Amino acid sequence: MGLSGLSLAWRGAHQLFGVDPRVAQGIGIVAIVTFLLLAGGYLVKWARYPAAVQAEFRHPIAGNFFGTITIAILLLSSIVGAYSEMTGQVIWTTGALATVALTFVIAHRLLQGRVDPTHAAPAWLIPGVATLDIAVAGGTMPMAWAHEANLFAVAVGTVMALVFFVMIVSRVVHHEPLPAGMVPSLIILIAPFEVGFLAYVNMVQHVDMFAAMLFYFGLFLFLALSAKVFRKSIPFAASWWAISFPMAALANAAIRYAGHADHNTVLDGIAGLLLAALTVAIVILFVRTLHRLFTGRLLVG
Repeated sequence: MGLSGLSLAWRGAHQLFGVDPRVAQGIGIVAIVTFLLLAGGYLVKWARYPAAVQAEFRHPIAGNFFGTITIAILLLSSIVGAYSEMTGQVIWTTGALATVALTFVIAHRLLQGRVDPTHAAPAWLIPGVATLDIAVAGGTMPMAWAHEANLFAVAVGTVMALVFFVMIVSRVVHHEPLPAGMVPSLIILIAPFEVGFLAYVNMVQHVDMFAAMLFYFGLFLFLALSAKVFRKSIPFAASWWAISFPMAALANAAIRYAGHADHNTVLDGIAGLLLAALTVAIVILFVRTLHRLFTGRLLVG
């Protein structure tokens, strides 16, 4: 998700700043290869340890992370679509169907009741954000049914994301602090606003006051959460990748907003800074993850 978002952000930078398009293309290739490797590894796990996968899917917090798979598929449809429109449409349709199915499962699970309020973690937002990503990746799909499908996705994703956002903030405010390993996931709280901005702008094809409000509140929330998340006292682990996609959504939204503002110097500067921060963050995550993987520490504990 983070790598795909980074590729799309650099594609936007090509349009806004005139950056060489090969930067986005190269990152996109890395994103595709990474997805295939991770998907292959998880399929092997599913084949060898189906009970473990089933337990993860049913877990009240971990189960929401299956939404990252469908989000990745949706984002990759935009990357692949630049080379083959038909293939991109097939991938997007697959991702959209999988996203809606997962959202139904998550909603049904929660509506059964007796959910522990302390389980309201930022990961709960992933299925809702995933539904919004249907319109982010497919807002301009040419199929006759695509527009109504995108409207459905935006409607479901908007309400789910806002309801879950309130529940998560309530948990953070009124209950014990999140464990250190989950603190990076707080950045996910900005995703509904920035992904919502991208989905809304894709649907209406212009930036209005409502879109601006979504973008600026997400930016404010990112700045407010950064002091809590980006601390040396939070040890590095794979969970730090939770910051990558929300930051990518923020950078993409900033680039899109600046593009609609007719090259406002301040907005261009904000977009450039956020793109730089996203790039540095993902490079650090990528290098540190590979280092821990090859030293045998990534999957320990």
